Amino acid sequence: MAAQKIDGTAIAKSIREKLTHEIAEKQKNTPRFKPALTIIQVGGRPDSSTYVRMKLKAAQEANITCNIQKFPEDITEAELLEYIDQLNNDPSVHGILVQLPIPKHISEAAITSAVHHNKDVDGFSTMNIGDLAKRGKTPLFTPCTPAGVMVLLKESGVGVRGKNAVVLGRSDIVGSPVSYLLKNADATVTVCHSHTKNLPEIVKTADIVVAAIGIPNFVKGEWIKPGAVVIDVGINYIKDETRRSGERLVGDVDYESVKEVASLITPVPGGVGPMTVCMLLQNVVESANRFWEATRARKITPLPLILKANVPSDIEVSRSQRPKNVKVIGQELGITERELELYGAHKAKVDLALLNRLAYRKNGKYVLVAGITPTPLGEGKSTTTMGLAQALGAHLGKIAFANVRQPSQGPTFGIKGGAAGGGYSQVIPMDEFNMHLTGDIHAVTAANNLLAAAIDTRMFHEATQKDRALFNRLVPKRNGVRQFAPIMFRRLKKLGIDKTNPDDLTDEEVNRFARLDIDPETITWKRVLDVNDRHLRGVTIGQAPTEKGFSRYTGFDISVASEVMAVLALSNDLADMRERLGRMVVGSSKSGEPVTCDDLGVGGALTALMKDAIKPNLMQTLEGTPVFVHAGPFANISIGASSVIADKLALKLAGTEEDEDPREKAGYVVTEAGFDFTMGGERFFNIKCRSSGLVPDCVVIVATVRALKVHGGGPSITPGAALPEVYRTENVEILRAGCVNLAKHIQNAKQYGVPVVVAINKFTTDTEAEVQCIKEEALKAGAEDAIPANHWAEGGKGATDLAQGVIRACNKPKGEFKYLYNVDMTIEEKLEAITKNMYGAAGIELSDLAKVQVETYKKQGFGNLPICIAKTQYSLSHDPELKGAPTGFTVPIRDIKLSPGAGYLYAKAADIQTIPGLPTAPGYLNVDVNRETGEIEGLF
Repeated sequence: MAAQKIDGTAIAKSIREKLTHEIAEKQKNTPRFKPALTIIQVGGRPDSSTYVRMKLKAAQEANITCNIQKFPEDITEAELLEYIDQLNNDPSVHGILVQLPIPKHISEAAITSAVHHNKDVDGFSTMNIGDLAKRGKTPLFTPCTPAGVMVLLKESGVGVRGKNAVVLGRSDIVGSPVSYLLKNADATVTVCHSHTKNLPEIVKTADIVVAAIGIPNFVKGEWIKPGAVVIDVGINYIKDETRRSGERLVGDVDYESVKEVASLITPVPGGVGPMTVCMLLQNVVESANRFWEATRARKITPLPLILKANVPSDIEVSRSQRPKNVKVIGQELGITERELELYGAHKAKVDLALLNRLAYRKNGKYVLVAGITPTPLGEGKSTTTMGLAQALGAHLGKIAFANVRQPSQGPTFGIKGGAAGGGYSQVIPMDEFNMHLTGDIHAVTAANNLLAAAIDTRMFHEATQKDRALFNRLVPKRNGVRQFAPIMFRRLKKLGIDKTNPDDLTDEEVNRFARLDIDPETITWKRVLDVNDRHLRGVTIGQAPTEKGFSRYTGFDISVASEVMAVLALSNDLADMRERLGRMVVGSSKSGEPVTCDDLGVGGALTALMKDAIKPNLMQTLEGTPVFVHAGPFANISIGASSVIADKLALKLAGTEEDEDPREKAGYVVTEAGFDFTMGGERFFNIKCRSSGLVPDCVVIVATVRALKVHGGGPSITPGAALPEVYRTENVEILRAGCVNLAKHIQNAKQYGVPVVVAINKFTTDTEAEVQCIKEEALKAGAEDAIPANHWAEGGKGATDLAQGVIRACNKPKGEFKYLYNVDMTIEEKLEAITKNMYGAAGIELSDLAKVQVETYKKQGFGNLPICIAKTQYSLSHDPELKGAPTGFTVPIRDIKLSPGAGYLYAKAADIQTIPGLPTAPGYLNVDVNRETGEIEGLF
């Protein structure tokens, strides 16, 4: 009785139909699910082209995106490897297949190994083959033809366990992988090849024969054990004059003689061939599913804390914890390898392409941490931010980010120290956080100072050259042709000149284009450096003989006070940053027109310096939960908050998929605002939220017994001096009096329509009566809750009650969000809205200089910008001596500066130094490097 034919075509069709149905069903709920395969074909061999067309047709029928990338025969190995690397890093491509064979001048092993194992749908990579060969391991992908062989056996009802199987052929593509699969299925396997002795006798013992030896009609009927199952993998062309093509396709098995002996046999064609293509498609779908699940299934594995009763110094606590590799954090968050740019083992930048990939997600919950009016010792706002994020992420199982500013080296080496949090609630590694990080502040410094150099250079050249000579040097001939640089068209457009040929400009147009005519008295742009160097507050530049007497008085700011830093913090993407940098104003022309960065032609160069700085930096807390550290705008004269981009990325990474319940699955992004709510919170809502379009779900106001006692009439607190008795013992009366400050901050926050939770940052000297007093006064002022937290001493565990209160507040129905003022109001009206509603003032008083500046900005078209008021952080008012919640005072506005790139005006209500000085005993006295371990010591 002739053998039954195993119909590979029919089986493959059935599997393809299942794949098509699976894709269609998934796309009903998630239309973004699109399995995608890229086939690389080098040269134009007819047989390769035939196979490629077959795969393309099958992919299209299954609703799988298939792209064929053809390369010429003479492509270099390096070029091919580079293209494969691009595909490896493209999250929209789930499978990569290199059509074999490839030209001999290219190493097949190098090319197949270059395909990343998680996209190696052919199953040929070292890792996939290795896992297949290793007992107990399961490869991500099994080579397609061997996988097809096993499916054919299964679908035909052939039990493999305990059977004798002979595999003819030992290639890495079929023979060896088939032998591994058969062994893993508990068959007893013998691998033979063309040089095996006594081959017919060995084949005769087989219950299952897999022929993949590459010799036409090699296996004869007399070799086969009666009733054996024969799988013919061979694809061979032999001459056949009866065919129009002159040749015929046959297998490795002499079909006519073997079918008379075997029980089951695969034909050629129509047997294994269709299954190979089918298994390829199945691998692509499995890859897409795996990628889909990996980027959806976010789960943070916390790091355990070993708490000590006597909390060591911050640097000791930081060093006591072994951080995760940042790659692990990325994997836990569903960030792909391409989207993570490593800077060592514990910090990385995240590519902004991730925002596009996750654009479909519903944002997570957004929590703003601000504070009451602090003492000079600070009240633990950053520590609370970390502790709350650790509680949410490590103890309550949420995806929770802490988003914080990058600290300046000024305070790090000065008096304040770093800003990593403290105790058992901080960013680690602390030294990397505080020292350089990934160089963002250095990039800000370089960009700022390039613009400063451009200003003085342009003034010098304008003063020493006539119009036409100046123009010819600005727009030089190259290869005999004069052409505008691309950036120059921005200035031409601003001037209303629509000519594109420099030679067509009139003398009057040449004058207008080439001469910025900057008035030195109006220049507001200073140079910066990230050091507290008070002696650079005022300097005279241009003293060298080469400057021909063109000197002027200017000064330095600290780098984080640069408008470039504010632009970094408030930009929504790279394009937005480019436009913001270009419209920064450095001064006015002698005719009163604002002179911008793009007028100087340097906006593009600044963007080039900042292109990596715009990517947020990923780090971690002590308990292994994620932290974004990005931007560090000065808290007095700027927004004092981390970047818009970091918040947007974190909200997507902590967000919910289309089929998830946001109430149950939403993660949390905890970010902070500099100083108290009156300063940082007000700017956060009126400036940062206007830029980002985001609105917090909850505001956390951090309060301490110590600070509230100061506002209730307690004596001043001096850094370094012993705390007076009232701060170390219970005094509910003074505390309750000071709660007016807390009440004002709660009321201020509630003006924006956002629920408020008070975090009582506990100290060991706080009593239960004092904590209860704060809670009573907070609830009376309209807070949702007031919850004590001991995160400094206990990490996230000490803030779990606070975290649960925040979750409850975030899930409450929201009121109507509203800004404090409309930007179309006059500058004076906006200043009054802030000072009256936030500070409790009776009004403002503009200096003569401020009045002139207001009129100038109105004429220049900047009157509709939001306002940032620079004032003391030690009072709700402008006067640091006015504690509690003063009213009826007048806020003096000394002068007003313009930051159109950042998108606001800032008014000075106090003498704020934009480059602080060092104290007598600076922090750097304690900083050194361990010469044996290379570790930094002495940071605080």
